[in-house]
Amino acid sequence: MTGRKAGGATRPTRPAWAGRNYTLLTAAAVITGLGNSGALIAAAFAVLASGGSGTDVGLVAAARTVPLVVFLLVGGAVADRLSRHRVMVAANALNCLSQGVFAALVISGRAELWQMVVLSALGGVGHAFFAPAAEGMVLSSVRGEQAGRAFAVFRMGVNGASIGGAALGGALIAAVGPGWVLAVDAAAFAVAGALRAFLDLGGVSPREPGGGLLGDLRDGWREVVGRPWLWAIVLQFSVVNAVVAAAEAVYGPQVAEEHLGGARPWGLALAAYGVGTVLGGLLMIRWKPRRILLAGTLCVFPLALPSAALAVPVPVGWLVVAMFATGVTLEVFGVTWMTALHQEVPEEKFSRVSAYDWLGSIALVPVATAAAGPVEELVGRPAALWGCSVLVLSLTAAVLCVPDVRNLARREAVGEAVVASGPSVDRPAADQPTVKVPSGGSGEGAASAS
Repeated sequence: MTGRKAGGATRPTRPAWAGRNYTLLTAAAVITGLGNSGALIAAAFAVLASGGSGTDVGLVAAARTVPLVVFLLVGGAVADRLSRHRVMVAANALNCLSQGVFAALVISGRAELWQMVVLSALGGVGHAFFAPAAEGMVLSSVRGEQAGRAFAVFRMGVNGASIGGAALGGALIAAVGPGWVLAVDAAAFAVAGALRAFLDLGGVSPREPGGGLLGDLRDGWREVVGRPWLWAIVLQFSVVNAVVAAAEAVYGPQVAEEHLGGARPWGLALAAYGVGTVLGGLLMIRWKPRRILLAGTLCVFPLALPSAALAVPVPVGWLVVAMFATGVTLEVFGVTWMTALHQEVPEEKFSRVSAYDWLGSIALVPVATAAAGPVEELVGRPAALWGCSVLVLSLTAAVLCVPDVRNLARREAVGEAVVASGPSVDRPAADQPTVKVPSGGSGEGAASAS
């Protein structure tokens, strides 16, 4: 942090890489992260409080996921055709409205299952349009050699907000009920949308009209398949995310209940993962590996540890260590992934590429969680968990066979600009080189492959 003299006092200023847009986007993402984490818990308890069953909870959760999968590609194409910040603000407005109505129904005691399903689906539609647009804005708000540090700080803020939001949300649900937590989430969307409305678009060149929505989607697909490192890692995480979700959402609670002492130690293990992501972010503020994807992919191997620990099962202390290590290393991957996208993907096409990335990352998660029970009945829980670990290890090893994954190097901006296609959103400070960089990111800005 630097400072300026103002009236004899030193006034702190933002780092050179933390421009106006980056600061607004980070603040908005932290605010929505706080609200969303608690709202996910509140939605489940709202269903149960209305007399719903566990199946009903799953139905409401699926109602949000299905529209997200269906509309992601359309959202990516729209974000590359229109002003990304307007798409983000419109999506925030839709999420604010849907969560506000959800909250009002729950608080009034009149919420019915079909209403909660419809409102959750609207939230999924909003996120499908928001996520690709947000990725383009976040990565285009950072420039040059400080990109990795900026992404690490951004992700650290979002991860910290998720941890704090879940804890705060749980406490508020117990104190005032799930409806008010949903109302807080609606307010968070309103505040975040207002912040994003103030983004500076002075450095954004108007986009030329494309060849129609389908043409834009085909163009985005060509961008993905033309980069072996990109499609290989997206395919890898389509399976890795699915089996990890099955292990942690289905098998983990059962193992905790039967062998580890119940929900409290399982919650401790999940909290250790969250702390690990924050510390991983701190590490990536300092560390700038030269071969970015090689370093990141090597850090995916520890993702096999939690499933293996649950398969044994190991004592709680060792499970906590495994989850903590996974959080640290996966955050290293997340930052290197964002850096690679920032460096290699043209800015004007990033939202479309991001949509394919998101789709690959989440499409198999509902399938895996639905199939977890039948697989457990067929082969037994330990075998299913060992299978999760083997898939993580084998797919990660396979990705390392792709030369571009091993060899893609970080480009340093030393003395002159790193030239890439597409303008940057933030204008550099007067004493900084003008570096045009591609965009990238995920969800509320985090890398979607992770």
